[in-house]
Amino acid sequence: MKYVIDTHALIWFLEGNSRLSRNAKAILSQADSQLIIPATTLAKAVWVVERGRTSIPDPKDVISVVDADPRVVIYPLDKDVIEMTMRLSVINEMHDRQIVATALVLASKGETVQLLTCDQNITASGLIAIVW
Repeated sequence: MKYVIDTHALIWFLEGNSRLSRNAKAILSQADSQLIIPATTLAKAVWVVERGRTSIPDPKDVISVVDADPRVVIYPLDKDVIEMTMRLSVINEMHDRQIVATALVLASKGETVQLLTCDQNITASGLIAIVW
């Protein structure tokens, strides 16, 4: 099982924020979890930290933690993801589409994937298995 991480899940985990669900925290804490961070998630997390919307003091802290974690793979915003994104009009927000598209591209390649998110628009879409 591979877990694709939405932006709020990543930030809340790094902060130790109580809004992170028990299931998401357990997955993000397990030493054997295979974590996929879409490039969009990482870019958005850095943007949120830069704007002071989190308790994380510096965007470099996000990058450092991600770089140091051997469980993490950063998935690129490539042509396959962009093409999948164009088919996801049920999701209103561009970044959310890219994150879901990343999970769907991985699934189309035979990977068993779940998305760690509590985003209501994504959850309501029913496009991908959600864990929260």
